[in-house]
Amino acid sequence: MSIMFSFGAIGSRTKGAARDAIHLPDAPAIPGLAFRRFRGEEDYPAMVTVIDGSKEADQIERKETVEDIARQYRHLFNCDPYWDMLFAELYGDVIGYSRVWWQREQDGKLRYQHFVFLLPAWRDRGIRRAMLRRNERRARQIAAGHRTDVPRLLETWASETETDWETVVLDQGYEPVRYSFEMVRPDLENIPDLPLPEGLEVRPVSPQHYWTIWRAAEEAFRDHWAETEWQDEWFKAWQESPTFNPDLWQVAWDGDQVAGMVQNFINRQENEEYDRLRGYTEGICVRRPWRRRGLARALIARSFRVLKERGMAEAALGVDAQNPNGALQLYESMGFRVAKRHTIFRKPLD
Repeated sequence: MSIMFSFGAIGSRTKGAARDAIHLPDAPAIPGLAFRRFRGEEDYPAMVTVIDGSKEADQIERKETVEDIARQYRHLFNCDPYWDMLFAELYGDVIGYSRVWWQREQDGKLRYQHFVFLLPAWRDRGIRRAMLRRNERRARQIAAGHRTDVPRLLETWASETETDWETVVLDQGYEPVRYSFEMVRPDLENIPDLPLPEGLEVRPVSPQHYWTIWRAAEEAFRDHWAETEWQDEWFKAWQESPTFNPDLWQVAWDGDQVAGMVQNFINRQENEEYDRLRGYTEGICVRRPWRRRGLARALIARSFRVLKERGMAEAALGVDAQNPNGALQLYESMGFRVAKRHTIFRKPLD
């Protein structure tokens, strides 16, 4: 991979960098390499460039725009990007960045999550390792203001194709603790005819239903592994997403109670990028009183029909490989097959 740099504005960039420079004691000695803080919206295009420049090497399918980054960073929670991000530059051009934030699980456990993105041309030079260590130091600074009588864990993740990041993480003492799968149903043919359980009905979703549906999903996911406390800020971000497609959702009601749902969506940017017709059957959940009655299966079958009517040719979803409610077996019975594995890595903060 070749990297082109523009050196015309090095002088002005150097002055700006001096004001927000960050020293990494274990960074490799590479001419022109420097680290700095986040500078706000002006960094969004560079962040997209790093994401786009890493996709092929990491075999990650994602389509990110400046507008997507701006929307995501409007709704950060438990994260101050001006303190919790780090940018790596070579002669003033961004070659990587990282971020740290924290979450509290419902059992009180504290997770300090982080990532490091770095362009492939600069991997295997020790840069990513130094940035990871800075993430850890920053996490410990944040944790200094938190309680110490509960487990406190550093956490990151990688897909099975992100071999460079996985190598760095394992080398720094992280251990795999949980797996999830990307699953794909390669066609939308032979959809089973599965009726809803008696007494339930699917209704069109209107804006006045959004909050009720949100709270029902929060309750349904409460018993999942490592589930955190849901934040009102996420509710706002949810509605701003370009994949917020309530006209595709299948929400089953029992009177005025939401029994279960599938929050289907179509990512048109991603479909265009990868030349496919894929719809997602995500946000699948059933509240406890309505479980074990075939509701999820019936809603997924209805979802296949909705996606097919919109011109889609396949369906996809993500699932916790050890889901306690047998989700993996359910999805396999509905025609989904594992396409990729993801791993969550942790190590003690203290």
